[in-house]
Amino acid sequence: MQPDRSALLTRLMRSRILVMDGAMGTMIQQHKLSEADFRGAPACGLHDHARDLRGDNDLLVLTQPDVIRAIHDDYLAAGADIIETNTFSATGIAQADYGLEARAKDINFAAARIARECCDAWTARTPDRPRFVAGALGPTNRTASISPDVNDPGARNVTFDALAAAYGEAVEGLAEGGADLILVETVFDTLNAKAALFAVESYFDRVGRRLPVIVSGTITDASGRTLSGQTPEAFWNAVRHVRPLAVGLNCALGAALMRPYIEEISRVADTFVSCYPNAGLPNPMSDTGYDETPAQTSRLIQDFAQSGFVNIVGGCCGTTPAHIRAIADAVKSLPPRQVPAETAAEAAA
Repeated sequence: MQPDRSALLTRLMRSRILVMDGAMGTMIQQHKLSEADFRGAPACGLHDHARDLRGDNDLLVLTQPDVIRAIHDDYLAAGADIIETNTFSATGIAQADYGLEARAKDINFAAARIARECCDAWTARTPDRPRFVAGALGPTNRTASISPDVNDPGARNVTFDALAAAYGEAVEGLAEGGADLILVETVFDTLNAKAALFAVESYFDRVGRRLPVIVSGTITDASGRTLSGQTPEAFWNAVRHVRPLAVGLNCALGAALMRPYIEEISRVADTFVSCYPNAGLPNPMSDTGYDETPAQTSRLIQDFAQSGFVNIVGGCCGTTPAHIRAIADAVKSLPPRQVPAETAAEAAA
């Protein structure tokens, strides 16, 4: 497990805007990998696996690690200070779709290890600019708050305890693999996020050490709410008890539509704020599935920075290293959002 780098991250975020990487799926799609590629070499033990594995992008940390390593390196070369592990769907709950729930911890550990090696190599080149690994915990493909059956509002397809157990296994793999921080991201259901945060805190209590935590919600449409019905302010109040190093928004919307919601988070949160939107709205006719160019995305995020909304910026679905390079250039001379002299996370440290 890495040492707690909260103090270093805090010092950096008080001095400049940090840059996160962009989409992993967008980059993986460019490799046009086959079913055989997803199964990997015979040593991976998946040649006779009963289910199709193509599309299980998280699995590639085991079967095609060089592909993932190259994507991380591309983002680091583009100017990313923080890279996310390739673990968006790496919980046992999500991996069950592929019959790989037993490999969940292995996937998280391998993903963190690959990202750790990449970050350490780039930090060694420029010691005055350290790079960080964010251990990513995605929302899973289940929701604890909403019924999957329109005829039975009380029905649920997952329990809090099942989510917490799955997240706990993932957190353990990420921490042991070398993540610097834990990122609970793309939160569309705050109850799912609470299960993740419970698992994170339980792990910290068990090992007697902590890592910084970032929580990033998702406003799903023009209603200005998460899928489970919370406004940005309500979302912040629902997760602030864990004293996150940063809170913010990602996914679902492009930067233009996200602006009022990140402004609201910035207004109410007494900690650092992160923001990594999609490259606009989806367009299945586009090569990346999204229309927004690096110049367009970076101009919009530059406006967030000039308005004093953000401390961490990056990209989500549809963004590429070119987007991240443009974003990094757009914010490099702009001051970060000002936060209280002592954030809640610092006070608890």
